[in-house]
Amino acid sequence: MNLNTKNDLHLLSNNLRDFLISVSTSKKIAKGSYLFQEGMDAHELYLIKSGLVQVTKLTIDGDELSMQICSTNDIVGELTLYVDDAKYMLNASALEEIEVYAINKEILEKEFSKNPPLAFEYMRWMGLHLQRIQSKIRDLVLNGKKGALYSTLIRLSNSYGVQKKDGILIDLHLTNQDLAKFCATTRESVNRMLSDLRKRKIITMEASGKMLIHDLEPLRLEIGCENCPIEICNIF
Repeated sequence: MNLNTKNDLHLLSNNLRDFLISVSTSKKIAKGSYLFQEGMDAHELYLIKSGLVQVTKLTIDGDELSMQICSTNDIVGELTLYVDDAKYMLNASALEEIEVYAINKEILEKEFSKNPPLAFEYMRWMGLHLQRIQSKIRDLVLNGKKGALYSTLIRLSNSYGVQKKDGILIDLHLTNQDLAKFCATTRESVNRMLSDLRKRKIITMEASGKMLIHDLEPLRLEIGCENCPIEICNIF
């Protein structure tokens, strides 16, 4: 059982959740395929029914910065609502075969205009979502490469952590290159930082390739952790 895992539908009212599903159509997407790419016309947003989706942003140098890993009941493509001639600002690709509820943007906007409470609930959720993005950008900008990695590990533990007797297992297989994309740095830099954490016995790597974090406190101290609510401090 995941430790403290929260996804988007846990933060929505039952009315809004049921409505999003009721106006959607189900789609299956193959592993490695894109739900959408940066710059494409935006006509839909997506509620993940099953599988993992990675949300990324291309930097000015053409590098890929990972913003989120979204899973069952998370929403992607939401930033295009109420924008004329909307374009997707991010990329969303399937890390495995996925199934999503596709929700037409125009239908959603029309329904919200007839039902202000639903629209208010959606905007409340959007506000929380933007706080998540702002907190991640803060960590990337203010704390350097090491702080960015430590922040990512804390967020992963909040989202995919499983409590074990000797620490928290991040129940998600990520390569060092995957972690580098979350930190806007190189795989070599991540290798060195993880090696240092292993020497300090803060983390170990399981035979499965998953990471076990023995002590989160040194990571929190390094970035001046503000103990943000888990709804904000996560990888979703």
